[in-house]
Amino acid sequence: MIIKCAIIDDEPLAIELLVSYVKKIPFMELNGKYSNAVDAMRGIADNPVNLVFLDIQMPELNGLELSKMLPETTRVVFTTAFDQYAVDGYRINALDYLLKPIAYPEFLEACNKALQWFKMLQQAEEQRTPEATSIFVKSEYKLLQIDLDDIRYIEGLKDYVKIYTEQSPHPILSLMNMKAMEQMLPSSRFIRVHRSYIVQKSKIREIDRNRIVYDDDLYIPIGDSYKQAFLDFLGQS
Repeated sequence: MIIKCAIIDDEPLAIELLVSYVKKIPFMELNGKYSNAVDAMRGIADNPVNLVFLDIQMPELNGLELSKMLPETTRVVFTTAFDQYAVDGYRINALDYLLKPIAYPEFLEACNKALQWFKMLQQAEEQRTPEATSIFVKSEYKLLQIDLDDIRYIEGLKDYVKIYTEQSPHPILSLMNMKAMEQMLPSSRFIRVHRSYIVQKSKIREIDRNRIVYDDDLYIPIGDSYKQAFLDFLGQS
């Protein structure tokens, strides 16, 4: 797998350092380097990348603001001299946060983390076939295989998801947003009923006043924006 990347930083020396690091890593391919966020937005629109190494403090548009405008398929590793931005970086679901001056081992570790992430997405895409019976999710630095039949429902919590299964009393926690989770699951078997919930269609036993009722008296709300798709599913059933 080759990861196409771009470097965005207003310091020329910082750009050149990261360029030299990228050249040392076989699975990394540099597809752009930009000294400001505005040029980066134009460049990435014309030449999409999988990953950006993004400085935070920049003129006109800072890195945190730019990260929210990038395509959903583009992931971010923040590079900055100020550690006070770390919490904000993780709230945006950055893959990593590197503090300047950046040493090569730290950069390599971030690249390996990105490689694992994109491999996991590739596996998820390959699993989106009618024959798929399981998915792989990353949890506590491990890839876990979960049988689709075993999944009851998924709950989204900011940058994480909780996967509730039949076999375990405790949910599986994974660093992933709900959209990525939804893309991993076959739509023939799962349906998103709320911005914070995805349920397995075959596990639904009772519906009470716009809520899905599980055996343990757990009530999952059906959100207004998902109601029509849910009604369509019921009509088809």
